[in-house]
Amino acid sequence: MALLFFSEDDDPVAWSAALRARLPDLDIRIWPVIGSPDEIEAALVWLPPPGLLASLPRLRAIFSLGAGVDAMLRDPTLPDLPLCRMVDPSLTATMAEYVLACVLWYHRQFDLYARQQAERRWKLYLPAPAVATRVGVMGLGVLGSATATALAAHGFSVRGWSRTQRDVAGVACFAGAAGLEAFLAGSDILVCLLPLTPDTEDLLDAALLGRLPEGARLIQVGRGRQLVEADLLAALDAGRLAHATLDVVREEPLPPAHPFWTHPRIRLTPHAASYCQPATGAASVAENIRRLRDGRPLLHVVDRRRGY
Repeated sequence: MALLFFSEDDDPVAWSAALRARLPDLDIRIWPVIGSPDEIEAALVWLPPPGLLASLPRLRAIFSLGAGVDAMLRDPTLPDLPLCRMVDPSLTATMAEYVLACVLWYHRQFDLYARQQAERRWKLYLPAPAVATRVGVMGLGVLGSATATALAAHGFSVRGWSRTQRDVAGVACFAGAAGLEAFLAGSDILVCLLPLTPDTEDLLDAALLGRLPEGARLIQVGRGRQLVEADLLAALDAGRLAHATLDVVREEPLPPAHPFWTHPRIRLTPHAASYCQPATGAASVAENIRRLRDGRPLLHVVDRRRGY
């Protein structure tokens, strides 16, 4: 069995070494040197060019290097084959680290200090206990549950919201449309960790942002198309929201003329919140390759109707 590897962001040498440590006989083809296309039966990819996977006549399964697959699902040439998202401890750990760092930044008023520095003002804000800061996590899947747990362990008052009811230790859980109002009203910092689906596209709009407490902060680590960008700018300019940290945007890379670059109440990172380490991520990929060889059900297969 030959495996195609494609990613413009991930290290093919490190991934090849990690996979061969678990499957010494695995034939790995690194794009663009793929040999005969009809020998490739599996693909490990991140944002492959449209048509690449469709050009492989014997392809049987697609393994994503990322937890989110919405960009791949938008490719009209994507073959109708099992598509498996990445589930890996390093993805979970790095996401929890990122969100915790952002929440601490807001909790300790660093966004205010950054603005004061730009204005050459010196004013102390005495720190409050962590429990005084209410953090709402939208999305309680693998990443969201781990992130909410890490925040609660640090002492923050954490609440979570999901489409269906979940139970997370130390987290007040809300679900569905009936629970959304109370969830938002008690979130001083809103963290979006939802997958992109038809229901979550444009979810972060003026109506939703307006249901947060006055002066709330937003941490967007879900998907760019969930945020109505004009509505965020209006909420920030009106003082309805105090600040936003955006790791994902609708168009990536963000165009140079986009107002997010220079807005004083927005902090940007380049889709860097969570990433997979080959040393650990290769284990789940190798297991799926074994299952593919043996004809057993694959792990973490995406439900294309739901988008995750």
